Amino acid sequence: MANPTGHTVKAFDEDLDQLRASIAEMGGLAEAAIAESMRALVQRDGQSALRVIEDDAKLDALEAEVERQAVQVIALRAPMADDLREVVAALKIAGVVERIGDYAKNIAKRVVVIEEAPDLKPLSLLPEMARIVAEMVHNVLDAFAARDADKAAAVCERDKAVDDFYSSIFRALLTFMMENPNHITPATHLLFVAKNLERIGDHATNVAEMVYFAATGNHLAERERGYDTTLEADG
Repeated sequence: MANPTGHTVKAFDEDLDQLRASIAEMGGLAEAAIAESMRALVQRDGQSALRVIEDDAKLDALEAEVERQAVQVIALRAPMADDLREVVAALKIAGVVERIGDYAKNIAKRVVVIEEAPDLKPLSLLPEMARIVAEMVHNVLDAFAARDADKAAAVCERDKAVDDFYSSIFRALLTFMMENPNHITPATHLLFVAKNLERIGDHATNVAEMVYFAATGNHLAERERGYDTTLEADG
């Protein structure tokens, strides 16, 4: 597998291991940000929310490092076929994981705004929704590390549960807003929290599709997508 550019099996495997390690580190930070932003939301802990916002810079820095590593691998090793697919997948996945961190940061920003707002019953549904999406993120990055196409496909199958949670929370919060105008502001912020969680689930599913393609060379069958015009997650 050697070529004039210096692509040897051992050197390339070491480079891939470093890429996987960096992405695993990113995944750990993203999972922690999801969990901590939700804990801060439930406990109305503005200080913890601010730490989540500040810590997002670590993910940004790691994404830049993965990009540097991936470009270096391509330039020095000139990978082909399966090897190239995995390097390109790593590069794309790093960008998606960074975006997942942004959604967790957006949730934390909502905590700061509604810290003193009254409790709303639909808030009780959000932690379970967050648990599912954090598990999706964890599992899909495990699938990437193991090149496990079946595990990646299983992540895609969980996306519908996240969508169902979002629909239930959306309906419940709309009801609360109609019943009491004083609930409109906090309920709207919780809607954005739910939307950010729903988008994390979508992004985990997108990563799963990348992992599946990197491992098999084939695309997963097109998923049915519901078109939602209710509101968009924060930018």
